[in-house]
Amino acid sequence: MLFGLDGVEIGLIIVFLTLFSAILSGFPVAFAIGGAGVISFFIIAALDSAGLLIHQAIDTGSEAYRTLVASGVREDAISIFRYPDLPRYAMPVFERGWEVALDRNVSFIVNRINERVIAGASIETLLAVLMFVMMGIVLERSKIANDLLTTMARVFGPLPGGLAVSIVVVGAFLAASTGIVGATVVTMGLLALPTMLRNNYSPELATGVIAASGTLGQIIPPSIVIVLLGTLAGDLYATAQEDRAQLAGCSDALTLLGEPAVVSVGTLFQAALLPGILLAVLYALYAFGFAMFRPQSAPPVQLEGGGGEPVTRGEAFTWYLGVPALLIVGTIVLGQVGLVGSQSTQIDSYSDSGQMASLRTNVGPECQAAMIDLHGQDAWDTAVAEQKAIDEAGGVEQSHRLSPEEIEEARAAKIANAAPIGTGIAVIAVILGIVLAWARAVSPSSDPKPLYIGAGGIALGLLVDVLFIKANTSPMATVLMMLIPWAISFWAAGKASTRLAQNDLIRVVFPPLVLIVAVLGSILGGITNPTPAAALGAAGAIMLAAYRKLNEEGRSPKIILMSTFAVAIMLLIGMNFDLRVGTQGAGADTWIAFMVAQAAYLYALFGLLFACYVLYKAGVLTPAVRETAKVTSMVFTILVASQLLNLVVISFGGEHYIQSFLQSFDDEHKVFLIVMLVLFILGFVLDFLEIIYIVVPIVGPVIYGGSFDPKWVTIMIAVNLQTSFLTPPFGFALFYLRGVAPSSVTTGHIYRGVIPFVLIQVAGLALLWFAPGIVTIVPDLIPN
Repeated sequence: MLFGLDGVEIGLIIVFLTLFSAILSGFPVAFAIGGAGVISFFIIAALDSAGLLIHQAIDTGSEAYRTLVASGVREDAISIFRYPDLPRYAMPVFERGWEVALDRNVSFIVNRINERVIAGASIETLLAVLMFVMMGIVLERSKIANDLLTTMARVFGPLPGGLAVSIVVVGAFLAASTGIVGATVVTMGLLALPTMLRNNYSPELATGVIAASGTLGQIIPPSIVIVLLGTLAGDLYATAQEDRAQLAGCSDALTLLGEPAVVSVGTLFQAALLPGILLAVLYALYAFGFAMFRPQSAPPVQLEGGGGEPVTRGEAFTWYLGVPALLIVGTIVLGQVGLVGSQSTQIDSYSDSGQMASLRTNVGPECQAAMIDLHGQDAWDTAVAEQKAIDEAGGVEQSHRLSPEEIEEARAAKIANAAPIGTGIAVIAVILGIVLAWARAVSPSSDPKPLYIGAGGIALGLLVDVLFIKANTSPMATVLMMLIPWAISFWAAGKASTRLAQNDLIRVVFPPLVLIVAVLGSILGGITNPTPAAALGAAGAIMLAAYRKLNEEGRSPKIILMSTFAVAIMLLIGMNFDLRVGTQGAGADTWIAFMVAQAAYLYALFGLLFACYVLYKAGVLTPAVRETAKVTSMVFTILVASQLLNLVVISFGGEHYIQSFLQSFDDEHKVFLIVMLVLFILGFVLDFLEIIYIVVPIVGPVIYGGSFDPKWVTIMIAVNLQTSFLTPPFGFALFYLRGVAPSSVTTGHIYRGVIPFVLIQVAGLALLWFAPGIVTIVPDLIPN
């Protein structure tokens, strides 16, 4: 044995030394990773051929091994780490020679490229990366981020530490719109750092809050880190739980867990929302507390500019907060009492299956013991009682095709039980009501009559819905009856939007906020998956940037506005009409709705192309597309290169060796802490892409194969990487900021300034460790 080390251990050392040397050599990371895989493989192959790498494998034919297996220990649980005294024998690290390993690696890498890059199931999710990158870069290049920062500084500046708080708010905005740490840190470093220093802010606080807020892109959805982790986490969790179930003597993971072993990117977005907001709030509280104890280092600042009329506190509370809160809470209450709800009359062709027991109980004793250990004795006893009641009632009722009479009976029951006010009409009424209320708040001296007329139109629409629109009323009849109320309401909303445009906060913050809510809302609400939502975000960012550019040049943005209305019309028609004109029985109203929706689609497409033309002529689109291509190409090239490096580690048994070491610890909490510490240290020298694609696939089968919630595991990894990228002296965010900071700001200022935020991150990790419900509460509340 060379240096007294096992041959596999030496192989792992060679791989990691080669990888770090390649990265530090200055070559592009994507090519450095692939090159490190090739070079390390041939170094290990040469040493193995020379007889210098000897692996000490357990002798499975020995008497001690057979006795251990006979005592009930599973063969796959036996390793040199758990049982170091078992007899061993020497063997080369490449069991069948390096030539066979090389041939297998070449064939495997071709298959993996096809599965994960070209035509695999995860390719659609990976396309979301391209769209989110495009969305963020367009928003940054069009100076929308600059507008946000300036406006937030005017709002929070007069407060102690207000500029720092505004940085946190804008950082959260940019994180939700870009998901790119480097872009956020550099943007805010260029825009905000000089302003904060000019207003006598402490360099430590200024640099610390900028670096920390920039890393929020790691966790606040739609984070690219979450997207990439999600493409791996689903497969790792499903495979690991299937293996766990087999080891426990259960037929599959569904039997053991009582639920499918599935985790999606959309669910991870839901899980990341609350931790991301929590960290942003902790950052802002620290900035405010710093200003309270050291007011001379974070003084209030009154920035010039702004617009809008002065508003009294009572008017602001009433119209900005009171009326919108009343509308939202009132609608929720009406929904609880059944006055607002679905008016759908759609009936499935099959009946629902009967309710099954909460857990499967027809299992063997080994599986039963594992399920009781996982769920608890009470849950098992409840499932047994449920199954007994089902058996006494004749078993689970099977689904069957409904007869025409049963369908009509079910439809009549739905019509009779339908809510008087439809959910869609209620949502439109609430949105229009909030717009009118905010318009009243923005300009209280303006004539309120148009707003009151609009409120009357909303009330008229609700009255028409209650009195005349029933669950079986056709969509076309609904549109005709609601035409006058909607016309009045939208006319008033147009008047209100003119007033809202006079307020800087609403004019600057509202459009990107609507875009972010549309993207995240469609994902978090389960309406669509991340890829179409990302496409919506990219298209919305392009149109938003074009709207700003047209206003900047003094040209009319009517085409962009009308295109936005066309998208809204498409959504409304799609929600209320069945547009399948090819089906039997499609009537005239279906064809009319289809033609209107098609016209709206074509106009929206024209508006998008016009927006691209505006940005192209303004010199924004070309660099944005070029930068998007660079970032996306880097992601996919690293993906391919990391697969090659992973296969090299697998070929000489490195992956199995690491997993056996981790599994030798009986406490899964200790295993997870070790993995988190390793990821934290690797975050000093590797970017998140390398860690996600190289390290996570190796340790994933262990950490996702325990009893931890996979959403919690993934979010903990993301927050841990965020902490690592912020920690001196190697944090990536610190180098990004150092590159754009003025010469008066030293590296010492940056290091000292970021330490409190690192402690906040550690406190956040500890909070998530002891209160995992922070991660799981949102996915539990939102149906998937």
